[in-house]
Amino acid sequence: MMRFRTIVVVAAALVAGGLAACGDSATGTATAVPAAPPAAALTVKDPWVKAVDSGMTAAFGTLVNNTGGDVTVVGASSPVSPVELHEMAMQDGAMVMRPRAGGLVIKAGGTHVLAPGGDHLMLMKPSAAIRPGDELKFTLTLGDGGTVSFSAVAKPFAGAGESYAPSAMASMAP
Repeated sequence: MMRFRTIVVVAAALVAGGLAACGDSATGTATAVPAAPPAAALTVKDPWVKAVDSGMTAAFGTLVNNTGGDVTVVGASSPVSPVELHEMAMQDGAMVMRPRAGGLVIKAGGTHVLAPGGDHLMLMKPSAAIRPGDELKFTLTLGDGGTVSFSAVAKPFAGAGESYAPSAMASMAP
């Protein structure tokens, strides 16, 4: 009976080993099975940019945290313009646009909406007009030093009454 159990254990080990390392039976070489790529810590859903002929504009979308821990966006960049993280907030009874202190924190498994009249990625000085249909590239910098790249399509948008003109920036407070 002991010899039978030993044979069963050895046979099971050989079968398991054969299944774990797939190979080419003609050449006898083992082939590694690729692991699934890790999920991105942060993704950007439905990104878009407000089209403009000149001057400042903004990018919007939904930041999705695909991890079990909080993710903080501490910066953003684009080849077409310097970019800042901004918010719209009440200050002295008036709605003002200002840099977002401390970055954008996306809670574990949560989302953070970038929208007109709220948090957004401010394109400070686009190098050219941004026309409807243009595709702009962005890179977000995370608090852990990682980066997330995405593209956003420009579209016409009348806005939520906010102004992205230099005069609006004069009222910004750090």
